[in-house]
Amino acid sequence: MVDLKSQYQKIKPAIDKGIQEVLDNANFIAGKQVQEFADELAVYAGVKKVIPCANGTDALQIALMALDLQPGDEVITPSFTYFATVEVIALLKCVPVFVDVNPETFTIDAEEIEKAISPKTKAIVPVHLYGQAANMEPILALAAKNNIAVVEDNAQAIGGEYTFSNGKTFKNGSMSLISTTSFFPSKNLGCYGDGGAIFTNDEELALKLKMIANHGQRIKYYHDLIGCNSRLDTLQAAILKVKLQHLDEFCNARRAVADFYDTAFANHPKIKTPVRASYAKHVYHQYTMILADGVDREAMINALKEKGIPTMLYYPLACHKQKAFEKGARIVGDLKNTNWLSPRVISLPIHTEMDEEQLNYITKSVLEFLNKSN
Repeated sequence: MVDLKSQYQKIKPAIDKGIQEVLDNANFIAGKQVQEFADELAVYAGVKKVIPCANGTDALQIALMALDLQPGDEVITPSFTYFATVEVIALLKCVPVFVDVNPETFTIDAEEIEKAISPKTKAIVPVHLYGQAANMEPILALAAKNNIAVVEDNAQAIGGEYTFSNGKTFKNGSMSLISTTSFFPSKNLGCYGDGGAIFTNDEELALKLKMIANHGQRIKYYHDLIGCNSRLDTLQAAILKVKLQHLDEFCNARRAVADFYDTAFANHPKIKTPVRASYAKHVYHQYTMILADGVDREAMINALKEKGIPTMLYYPLACHKQKAFEKGARIVGDLKNTNWLSPRVISLPIHTEMDEEQLNYITKSVLEFLNKSN
């Protein structure tokens, strides 16, 4: 699904130099590269503060901890997302409130959010899924009207953009009180291990977030808050500093792959290619199609596998159907779009190093299967 080795070869001298500098200084924890990367990422994202941490799940948990949520508080989120989005809500003994998504964009539906708001609602976590931003303008308006915090889950869409109706454009992750991201290796901006970050424009909140990520301390051995131990290693920060310089290039390469797929599959009756929302600049962390009724998804996966083509299902079982959430969650509505999408979505390989020969082979193989199937 991703060719990280080829991508590394393209930027090898700069990556190796960054790693060697860390090794030479042996400053593996909280080295200067961590803050340098945070500052550079803040400039790129258009936010005041970036707080690096150990991974994207920690980033979400720290963000919610900073809101001082209490057991029983409700947090609205889509069920059609990766488990980690909802897992952290439950870990804090809050109540995940599952709402439906727009079947065109795969992202949380603002109208469904409005139906879900209750006196216990304290936060909304919209997810920018597959590389496309959720429709933030109505979500932010709802949140402001009801005095609810918004935490953007931007693990899959760093580098993307959102345009408001007034024409103003913002980077994903810069629109809310807090935003989080992941630097898992397969992400558009990925490190060579685990990593994550939290974004905010509130400097006082940034200090609190930083303290929570560092055992609740501002001064070593003096703990003002209950926190956790979540930090980005210096080696990973050095790698990310290099890769950040190439992020727009990486996103454009993914868009080019998506363009190729879109053209190859245009108007095919058995698949629906990803919709590009008018308000969003998609960065295609995943290229996720919808299969028409009657297409045997398992057979398609196996047929492509036999030809050496990997596929993935993001996500085969929505969060509201997971055993972990049989109790302790609230479901609003029938989640008909979520239930409809889960058995129909399929993702094809997409990464920065794909060439035309590979793309021709993949698209030809997909079309051969679809045209032979009943």
